[in-house]
Amino acid sequence: MSFLRFIIAIFFLVSIFGVSNAHYKLSPTFYDCTCPNVINIVRDVMEQIQRRDVRAGAKIIRLHFHDCFVNGCDGSILLDNATGIVSEKAANPNVGAGGFDIVDEIKTALENECPGVVSCADILALASEIGVVLAGGPSWQVPLGRRDSLTANRSGANSDIPSPTETLAVMIPQFTRKGMDLTDLVALSGAHTFGRARCRTFNQRLFNFSGSGRPDPTIDPNYLKTLQRLCPQGGNGGTFANLDKSTPDEFDNYYFTNLKNHQGLLQTDQELFSTSGSSTIAIVTNYANNQHKFFDDFVCSMIKLGNISPLTGTNGEIRKDCKRIN
Repeated sequence: MSFLRFIIAIFFLVSIFGVSNAHYKLSPTFYDCTCPNVINIVRDVMEQIQRRDVRAGAKIIRLHFHDCFVNGCDGSILLDNATGIVSEKAANPNVGAGGFDIVDEIKTALENECPGVVSCADILALASEIGVVLAGGPSWQVPLGRRDSLTANRSGANSDIPSPTETLAVMIPQFTRKGMDLTDLVALSGAHTFGRARCRTFNQRLFNFSGSGRPDPTIDPNYLKTLQRLCPQGGNGGTFANLDKSTPDEFDNYYFTNLKNHQGLLQTDQELFSTSGSSTIAIVTNYANNQHKFFDDFVCSMIKLGNISPLTGTNGEIRKDCKRIN
């Protein structure tokens, strides 16, 4: 074949199949040939960890959400400080976050089976789905094929991830900037149906809300007393409270029932129901009355979350160790 014909042939193949990153799409079958047991491997590790840490699923889904809201779903949240890398782990919304050890354990198992194949970003997405299922929640086919970032963005983590003390007026644009709507905001907040939060993330509601010298008036009085006993003024800000007071380790719709009863733990939770005139009130009410509807919308919102600006094709890399670039 002449050189000219070779160039024409290459051009033809590119035009048919595409090699630019725009042609790469996430797919549940992405690893079918390169790591066909990926789902079983991740599930096996998650099941083992769940038996010793009931919070495993909640930890992982928090990492996935916080990862995707900063530069997209690229595993940047997992990177440690290094030359040229300022870790997102020390950003205010990520202080005290757990689950990094879980990711490392899953990654080790995958590297033993399929070295250099499965990205850390995909581990977060896949383990999130499995964690939800293990807690009694819905299942879905997770689109895969993300690649890992070569850098982190601590300033982005501080600005883009909602703080637990935000008002709804602040949260809405944080979501819309990521292509998410009000239904996504409420549905994804429903992940607080399991897991824990430290006193320091909500104690401003208990004694001196917004500098008023009084508790947040949207908290049910009996629930307030319970929280004040658990998190007294001047007490240990690291003490954990259940995000869902009713079924703290199960993935269900009781979180929304709690909001209707003014028993949301975080300000960002209760804002969804107690913000006068907000369209989120009807969504919360619907989910409280219809778990199937919540599950259906949650699945759609999780897939949408996982599709926020992923690195694909030749962008980024497949890290061998999720804590550092290769």
